[in-house]
Amino acid sequence: MKIVDVCAFYSPRGGGVKTYVGQKLAIAERMEQDITILAPGDDDSVLELGPRARIQTIASPRFPLDRKYWYFRDEPALHAALDRLAPDFVEASSPWRSPLMVANWRPQTPKALILHADPLSAYAYRWLEPLASRETIDRRFVRYWDHLRQLGRLYDAVVCASDDLASRMKAGGVGNVVTVPMGVEPQRFSAGKRNEDLREWLLAQCGLGPDATLLVAAGRLAPEKRLPMLVEAVTMAGRHRQLGLAIFGEGREDTTILRAIGGNPHVRLFRPECDRERFAGVLASADAFLHGCEAETFCMTAAEASASGIPVIVPDRGGAADFAKGQMGTSYRAADRADLVRAILTLPESFAGRRTGRMTRAIDDHFAALFAVYQNLASGKRSSAA
Repeated sequence: MKIVDVCAFYSPRGGGVKTYVGQKLAIAERMEQDITILAPGDDDSVLELGPRARIQTIASPRFPLDRKYWYFRDEPALHAALDRLAPDFVEASSPWRSPLMVANWRPQTPKALILHADPLSAYAYRWLEPLASRETIDRRFVRYWDHLRQLGRLYDAVVCASDDLASRMKAGGVGNVVTVPMGVEPQRFSAGKRNEDLREWLLAQCGLGPDATLLVAAGRLAPEKRLPMLVEAVTMAGRHRQLGLAIFGEGREDTTILRAIGGNPHVRLFRPECDRERFAGVLASADAFLHGCEAETFCMTAAEASASGIPVIVPDRGGAADFAKGQMGTSYRAADRADLVRAILTLPESFAGRRTGRMTRAIDDHFAALFAVYQNLASGKRSSAA
């Protein structure tokens, strides 16, 4: 099947979507699917990655709030690119304006909208929940819900990666919702990647010895990730036990995070670890993974940490919450710094005997299920789950 992914969130400079796109292109080749990632960029270009895999960009403006991203503005240019590619199936992966552009192209061609972002949680709920209930906020944002319901009518499937997001979409009246959980690279992330020398080095960078507890956080440095809250909670919990926090990431909030760190020598901000093998070692060598964002649609890093055999400490809302179930993690009340301190202090002093990676869905299984949904839709069948 010839698939075009109109991917508004793709950036060559990193992020979870870039990781997901790279996995999709590699796995699609093995599954004999033809995939084109059609993304906005500085110019019109095509990067061939294999006989059935490529990234094509359309000259587009930079996104003003984050200059490492672009946004689709020229609907005729987007339609012309789709005309030339002539796909059997089209994905869109933004909840904003571009899915309407895609929906206007050849309505008879089957299409799916993948919700790689949850703006209601990332913005509306985060800003307003201290002042109003979610029900009140949803009423205030009825125009956005109307937009989502329209997309549910225009698209053959609205794909969610977690039950939390799928349940909210269905409760909000969005149609054609399909749940297809994502997955991790099982050969990459495992408890066997633990490296005591790397752990000691990271703790030393945090001004601590090997007897301290090493916490790791990773991802885009954006306001919804609540990294200053993580720093403040670790600082407070650190008054009761030796804790080091190594943060891996980049983004527009780096100055804010460095200000939150202040003079705390036990919290360090590192550049993103782009070597996936070394990053797997970082996760497996930590004593726990810390996350602050309740707006995740899945939370790939929490999944990778769980597969790496370390406990996860995550909010009780959003896609990350799935990885706190069972014995391999704990959750805290979203956006509640005091409850996060409590959760951190519940970590056991010793992690001996706990180093077995949690069974997490393999990324190959995710794409096999996703492509099966697409095949059914292309054959005129609708699916409600995968």
